[in-house]
Amino acid sequence: MVNDSLVLRIAGRPVGRYITRPELPPRLSPRPYLHPVTTLAGTSVTELSPADHTHHLGVGVAVPDVEGHNFWGGRTFVRDQGPTELDNHGAQRHSAFQLCDPDGFVEELRWVAAGGELLRERRTVAASELTDCAWALDFTFSLTNTTSGPLSIGSPATNGRPGAAYGGFFWRARKEAVAPAVFTLDTEGEEAAHGVCADWVALAGATWTLVFAGATEQTRQDPWFVRTAEYPGVGSSLAHEQRLEIAAGDTVVRRIITVVADGRLERDEASALVRKAVST
Repeated sequence: MVNDSLVLRIAGRPVGRYITRPELPPRLSPRPYLHPVTTLAGTSVTELSPADHTHHLGVGVAVPDVEGHNFWGGRTFVRDQGPTELDNHGAQRHSAFQLCDPDGFVEELRWVAAGGELLRERRTVAASELTDCAWALDFTFSLTNTTSGPLSIGSPATNGRPGAAYGGFFWRARKEAVAPAVFTLDTEGEEAAHGVCADWVALAGATWTLVFAGATEQTRQDPWFVRTAEYPGVGSSLAHEQRLEIAAGDTVVRRIITVVADGRLERDEASALVRKAVST
């Protein structure tokens, strides 16, 4: 299925595999991704092309609308029409690694669709140990408009589907018999966490917890996209209520740090680990 990958390690222990050139059909919007990502105890906390959403590819960056091109995969939400199969899928193509170490990398990518390149991305990923049972995945992406004019990023929400402002960093989590719990510092449940700007949001399964935190002021202004009942996944919303405009030559930067922990964390534990991860 793949022809190129690298392994992230903490103290020699593998915690994630990064696929740089996946061999995927155009409908899945081919793009680099992390899978499997595991806890320090070895529990996988990602899924790849699950039956419910075959275009969900572990951990990465996915955007459903860049000037009408689909970099998310699957159907495209069309205003007054609904989810529609369109031949509009783009691809994120690995160009080169500027840095490649056991605990992280810096990668250059090209976002291309019919007609050529729309964006260039610099992606910086690093893994660091927090405790004996928790580590942090630090994920930064910078998107530069390389076209001769302005372009904009949209979502199904900005195209007319309420509550579906997905697009940006996205983590498809492990699906279990029971849906994971989700909470922030002061709320609990999918309905309360979805669409809010919280410093962090946690997803807790049977034997694991993921805590997602915006690590820059701009990132913290993006509301969270949260799903637990339909499927377990958390992401950021680059285009929540309106399209995100990027002028020619301009760059949009986002940084999200995810705590990957064994066991089910309490609020105070999640908050303490986030503080440690962001300050490291």
